[in-house]
Formats: sequence, structure tokens, C-alpha cells
Amino acid sequence: MKSIAIKGALRENLGKKESKKLRAEEKVPCVLYGGEEPIHFYAEVGAFRKAIYTPNVYLIDLDIDGTAYKAIMQDIQFHPVEEQILHVDFLLINEEQPLKIEVPIKVVGFAKGMRQGGKLKTNLRRLKVKALAKDLPDNIEINITNLELGQSFKVAELKSDTLEFLNTKSVPVVTIMITRAARAAAQSGKSE
Repeated sequence: MKSIAIKGALRENLGKKESKKLRAEEKVPCVLYGGEEPIHFYAEVGAFRKAIYTPNVYLIDLDIDGTAYKAIMQDIQFHPVEEQILHVDFLLINEEQPLKIEVPIKVVGFAKGMRQGGKLKTNLRRLKVKALAKDLPDNIEINITNLELGQSFKVAELKSDTLEFLNTKSVPVVTIMITRAARAAAQSGKSE
């Protein structure tokens, strides 16, 4: 899995007043959980652009006053009206402990059902998986080449030695929908 580096500095003072002051200076208050004690720090707002405004999921290489940490973004709070990041929570990665994280889906191939006039419907954009940090993929590929009209690719059909899929097994990830045009073509083909 790809990673992004974010530089931060420890916060001396905590509280609403200090957080508001940081946001006014284009800085984001953050907390790193998962260690013995939570680490309160701040980082420049620009450091988060590549990690937040993308469909990809990244591991974060945090550098807080010269100390390096490997983490994932656990929660991001935005202002309810403006597109301002208010707060970010990070979770420290333990190499021996599996993580629960959502990984984006990448659909590959061109379904047989689409050649017959069907339409691809993506029901899930990300899948929740449990795996060690070293085994996390950038995305999960789903090959739809053999799907016919009306068929779905369900979570239960996904196989991996290193990932445990946490979504409900019966949920369809992608479906080839039967369009009106495809249904009409099938009806006219039967009547001849």
C-alpha cells in the first residue's frame, strides 16, 4: 500500500481556544492513538490534501518533532458548511496486529452482459478488510468479464490468502443491470 509523509509538531496547549487558534493559522489539530498515551500534535492543512481528496487509501508516515510513526487516518472531522478540516484522528500501526480498513475497488474487464446492452452498477466503492499492514493492497480488483445480464459479483466470491473480507457475504459488489433496450432486444429476439 502507498504511503504519504506528514510532518507535525507537538501541541503544548490543548482545548477549544488553542484548536481555534491553530485553524486560523491554517493548521489542523490531530491526535495519534494506539500508543501508551495519545499524542496531540498539529500539521499544516496542505499536508492532508493528497491523503483526503482521493479515492485511494494511504498509510501515513508521521514525523512529529523528529519522531517517526506509521499510522492510518481513522477519523476526519470537517466544518459543517465550509470545506475546512477541523480535526484528524490517526491510529498507530502495530506490525503484528491486523488492521480493519476500507480498501477501494477497481473493476476490470468488459462484461458479456454489457455487450448485450446491460449497464454496470457499482454497489460498493470500497470493501472493509482485515489484514496486517504489510499485506494491504492499494485496491481490490474485480474481474467482471464473465458476468451476464442480471448477474452480480458478490463479496462471498472474493478470495484472498492475506485479506479477511468483513462486508456481508451476500452483498453484491457490482451488478450488470438489464436496461429497457436490452429487455426489448431480448423480447424481440424471442418473438421471431
